[in-house]
This record gives sequence, C-alpha cells and structure tokens, in this order.
Amino acid sequence: MRTGPSEISSHTFEAGRVETLDLLRLFAVMAVVLFHFGFHGPTGPVQTYVAVPQFSGFARYGYLGVQLFFIISGFVIAYSAVGRTASQFAIARISRLYPTFLFCMTLSFLVTLWFGAAYFEETPRQWLANLTIAAPAWHQPYVDSVYWTLIIEMIFYAWIGVLIATGLFPKHIVKVVVGWLLVSLLNEVWIGSYLLRKILLTDQSGFFSCGALLFEICRGRRSAGIQLLLGAAAMIAVGQAVKNVEGWRIMTGQPFDAFTVAMLSVCIIGLAIVAVRLGHLPLPPRLVMALGGMTYPAYLLNQMIGYVAFLRLRAFVPALPLFALIVCGLGASSWLIWKYVDRPSQRLARTALTRLFERTAHLAGRLRPLASAPN
Repeated sequence: MRTGPSEISSHTFEAGRVETLDLLRLFAVMAVVLFHFGFHGPTGPVQTYVAVPQFSGFARYGYLGVQLFFIISGFVIAYSAVGRTASQFAIARISRLYPTFLFCMTLSFLVTLWFGAAYFEETPRQWLANLTIAAPAWHQPYVDSVYWTLIIEMIFYAWIGVLIATGLFPKHIVKVVVGWLLVSLLNEVWIGSYLLRKILLTDQSGFFSCGALLFEICRGRRSAGIQLLLGAAAMIAVGQAVKNVEGWRIMTGQPFDAFTVAMLSVCIIGLAIVAVRLGHLPLPPRLVMALGGMTYPAYLLNQMIGYVAFLRLRAFVPALPLFALIVCGLGASSWLIWKYVDRPSQRLARTALTRLFERTAHLAGRLRPLASAPN
C-alpha cells in the first residue's frame, strides 16, 4: 500500500526517516559514479582519465546527481532543524559530515600516494590543507575534486545555523525561501556578482529550496501559495542548471545539450517529489538504511580510489568488467565504512562536541558577570 502525504506526516517523521530518500541518494551517487568513469574522470599531471568513454553520450549528464543531493539536503536540513538550537544543529551537522570525510579523505590520499603516484600527484601539504575541507583556501588542490560540493553544503549549513539562531528557521521557511530565490534571481539575471554567488549560493538555491519546500508540504503545509512557490523554485532550479552547464562546457571542452539538462533537472525534481510522497517502499528497513548510509562514503571514495584501481588493473581485465568489479568493490567498502566508521564516529563526535559546547557555555556564563562588573 502506498503512503500518502498525511501518513508521511504522522508516521515517517516520528520514525525519523523518509526511507525513499535513502534510495534516492543511492541513485544520485550512481549517476555521479557514471559521470566520473564514463565521461570526466580525475585529472592527473598529463591528462584527464576516462575509464569507459563509450558511456559518454549519457554519462556526461551524471553530474546532475549532485543537484539531486542538494534537493535531498534541503529536505533533510529543514527536517533536522526542527526543535534544535543553533548549537545542537551545528553539532549534528559536524558529526555527520566531518569524521567520515576525514577517514575517506585520508584513505584516498594514502591509496593514491602509494599506488597511484605514476598518474596523480599527492603531497603531505595537500593532505594537511584538506583537513579543513576547504583546501583551495590554502592554495592546495583537493585530494579528490568531489569535495567542492562539501563546501557548498557547509555554506548552506552555516546559513541555516544563523537562521536558527535568529529564530527565522524553520518557523519561517517560506519567507526565507522567497527571499533567497529573489536574491538569486537578481544576482544571476542582472547583478552577476561572483561573491554573492559563492556566499549565497545563488546558482544552486533553487534545488535546496525545492527540498525545503517539500519538507513544508510533507509536514502538512499544503496551501496553494506553497505549491506555487515550489513550482517557482523548480523553474529557477532548472534555469540555474541550464546556466551552469556553460561551466561544464568550458571545463571539459565537450558539448552539453541545454534542453537535455533542463529535462533531466525536471526529472530529478519530480523524482524527489515522488520519493517524499511515497515515504516507504516494501523493502527491509535495515537494507534501505544501509543503502542510504553507504552513499556518503561511496561519494567520497569513488573517483580517486576507483581510478587508481582501474589504472593498476586495466592491463589484466577488460574495461567494462573492471568497471563493474570496481563498482562492486566500492559498494562493499562503502558499506563497511558506514557500519564500522561512519556510525560509531558520528556518535563519538556528537558526544565530544556536546560536552565541548556545554563546557564553553558554562565558562562563558562564569565570565559574563566578571566582564560586566564595575572597575
């Protein structure tokens, strides 16, 4: 039996999980893997590596899996902000993002350093810069170029934290979305400020906004105004995707069809709407949770480690079977990392950060009377 919107509000939210979003994450990461192996792999000192170029006709559009991740993030972040203070939200996001990133980044660095030195350049200084995630700020390249999306996520999280602290989020999601979309339109259509684009994510706001509005609809706020705003956010998202494709043309030197990008963007927004509406599928909950949980390690690991494996083994195994073998190995290793690294490290990080915030707040409370005392 399908789960309707009202049932999602009463059951799925209490359970703490919209299970279909886990499967949507898996679909998104598979699209990204296809993009990396079929169209635009990592770039070494001499060339850009592509494993199965025969897939390039459709694999080139796999990068839109990232935009699907942004829609999911908009939904999940709006949900996770409910009932949390800014500090609680920050603790939840840091513990979710950073420990697994640290493990996977270090693993990618070591594997590339030891087994991929003939193809890629890695240095200890680069690893140190990547500890901050924002490696380019230290004039160092990412260990894996997929980390650029983590910067966008961190900026999004930071703004949500500020809005929670001011009481605007999630209480006034609609107003926040309207303001964000208006600023995005002004910047992308008329102003064209690079700084605003990076700080306010005016080239990706439509996708995040679609996710946040889906959360509003999912929890029962289904007025005609919100439905129209979701449609407007979707249109803006499609426009942003079409505009952003020019960057891919320049970076890769390859053609992209704007109409195809627009239609695929509509499709991924539609997929998100259907996933949220369904809420559940007749699959074992533990299986769905594992499939969703392994997507973050798989996203972080697939490009560099996958390519080191491909370049080392391509002399022994044909390209297509090797690609399939690498995908299977990636799935197995990502599941192990999710189970034995990701979940335990999240708990440890959450506990440690909670204690740190409590001690900092306690110390600040003790110092405040001293600071306000007359000299």
